[in-house]
Parts: sequence; structure tokens; C-alpha cells
Amino acid sequence: MYGEIKKFRADLGIGVIRAEDGRSYRFDGGEIRNRRDDLEGHEVHFEIGSFKARDIIVLAGSPWAAFGGIAL
Repeated sequence: MYGEIKKFRADLGIGVIRAEDGRSYRFDGGEIRNRRDDLEGHEVHFEIGSFKARDIIVLAGSPWAAFGGIAL
């Protein structure tokens, strides 16, 4: 599913994604596969598990960022 990170509290390590279906899903920072410093406002792809977002990939910057910043 696709969505946008609407809020992220780095001090607590939690945030909220507004999904394409109009629902909001909470997530833990540890679920982000390609961590960035500035998360709010970025589009993401994620899975839903136990009513929470998981396996989150931030869709911003270089396409290689989705693979953890692989250097060529």
C-alpha cells in the first residue's frame, strides 16, 4: 500500500502514515527499511500487519535509497 508520513516523533520512535485508502496507520521507526532524517511529508510503500504499518520503504531521493544506499 502507498501513503505519506504525516507525523514522526523521533524522540519516541513512532509515527503516523496516511494511506491511499484514507486511513491512518501507526508505525514504529524500526519498521523503516531505508531510514532518513527527514521523514515527515515523504511518500512511502508499506505493508499492514496487526493494524500497524510495517516493512516501510521511503520513496524519496535516488531509487538506490530503497536498497539501503548501495554504492556503485
